[in-house]
Formats: sequence, C-alpha cells, structure tokens
Amino acid sequence: MQSTSHLLMIRPVNFGYNEETAESNAFQHKDKNQQEVQAKALAEFNNFVEVLRSNGVDVTVVNDNPQPYTPDSIFPNNWVSFHTDGNVFLYPMQAENRRLERREDIISRLEDKFKVHHVVDLSRYEEENKFLEGTGSMVLDREHKIAYACLSPRTDKTVLDIFCEQCGYTSVCFDAADEYGKAIYHTNVLMCVGSQFAVICLDSIPNPHEKVVVIESLRSTQKEIIEISFVQMNHFAGNMLEVKSKNGDILIVMSESAFRALDLEQKSSLEKYGKLVYADIQTIENNGGGSTRCMMAEVHLPIAN
Repeated sequence: MQSTSHLLMIRPVNFGYNEETAESNAFQHKDKNQQEVQAKALAEFNNFVEVLRSNGVDVTVVNDNPQPYTPDSIFPNNWVSFHTDGNVFLYPMQAENRRLERREDIISRLEDKFKVHHVVDLSRYEEENKFLEGTGSMVLDREHKIAYACLSPRTDKTVLDIFCEQCGYTSVCFDAADEYGKAIYHTNVLMCVGSQFAVICLDSIPNPHEKVVVIESLRSTQKEIIEISFVQMNHFAGNMLEVKSKNGDILIVMSESAFRALDLEQKSSLEKYGKLVYADIQTIENNGGGSTRCMMAEVHLPIAN
C-alpha cells in the first residue's frame, strides 16, 4: 500500500536555522529573532500533531533530546524509513549535526508496537562523502516499487542504487533546479506521489528527455499528474504526503502555506483522491527549509501480535 495510518514525529527542543544545511537548501530563511523560533516551532508542531490525530491518524511522538544539538530533528524522514517487510533503513546525511539525529532508542520504542525484522544501515557511506537522505532524497511509489530521485549533493546515485537493490525498487533519476538554476536539494520539495495522483513541478526538470521519462513513469502507473509552478513549489506545494486514517480514509496532508498556494482547479483535482488536511507551520518552513512531509516518517512496519 502506498499510504499508512502510522506516523513517527519528533517533538523539537532546539529547533532553529541550521547553518550546516543552509548552503544547499534555498528554502531556508533565517528569522531575525532566533530566540523565539523554538517556542513558535514547538507550538506549530503540537498543533500539527493534534490536526493529524483529530483526523484519525496514529501518531507516535518522541521528544528530541537537549543534547547533542540537533536543530533539524523535527525532520526524521531524512534519517530513517520503515517498510512493510519489517526492514528499517538508516541513511547517510550530509550535515554532520544531522547525523546525530539517528537514535536506536526510537527504533526500540517502535518495536513495542511493530515488528522490526532487520536494520539496514547505509550511514557508512558518509565516510565516502556519499549521501542519501531518506524519503527527502527519494519519493517512493511503494506500490510499484519506484524511487523518484533528483540527484544533488545530498542524493548520490551509488547509494540510491544500493537502496533499490536491497528493496527491489527501480529508480527514476533526474536533475532538478529552481527558477534561478540552483540545484534542488531534496526530491520531496518538488513532487509527491500518492496512490492515484502525483503533484510535481515539471518546470524544475530542465532536461527534456528526463522530464519525459518522469511523466511516462507516472502515467504508466496510472497517476493523474497535477502540475505546480515554481511559485507554488516555493510555498511547499510539492511537499505533501498521502496518509490514511485508522478507518482507512485517505488524507492528503500539507502545510497551510501549500494549501493557500494551490488554485481551485488543483484543489478540486486532489479532492478526488482524499481529504485535504493542513496546518500552519510557517516558522518551521522558514527556518528549516522543509514542510509537513519532512516532519512525518511513515511507519509501514507490520503490527506486532
């Protein structure tokens, strides 16, 4: 199944603008008063969790630790992914302070409720300066076992191929850039793949051949392509995630910024496939350069008996 009703989210204690990631993340914008950022981000996080739970989503919330300093811990999807065969993947991260986010105790906590078969640790590729930042680097079509990935300093083809070999996926790789020609740091800011739809900024793929390959792959898997503009992408309209309620209802989760950036036709297209759910996370988006999808690590593990 493409979506799950089980999510892992990390409550921040030291959220803020991460200098180590800013060079490759054009979506980050430093608020002047960094002393207020953590408090605002915490309020946004708690509200977002409440929005998800009120819509029937099972959210496991784990508190970050004050030490070591991990300003981006609110984005767990970059260091871990959970799969239906019981495998857990740990990923190599470009920023050194993001590597500290990987926590065995979080996986152990999930084992109280889910079956973990094997932990596949790809973080050793950090020693070779090769990175693959989880489902930020890859947008997974879990049903058809396709990993969409825009190659960047944070998404290395060698590590991507290893992930695909381990999981039985095929990759669809391409280069992507913003309207100023700067490489886009993560695939999940430009596209989202749901069960029956795909939201994508096709203008961000400059190579005509690569663009056709992406379009044909999406169409061959019966996805309705909902195209977004650079402006909408910059409001995180590509950073959505399809999830399910515990009753099996499909939800399409995004930020309030993304929701307001969409036009009526795009919203109508999406509403054919699920309920649009959104929350205001402006402080998190501005300083972290990531949005709702980055905050939710999908737990596809089997339920423990």
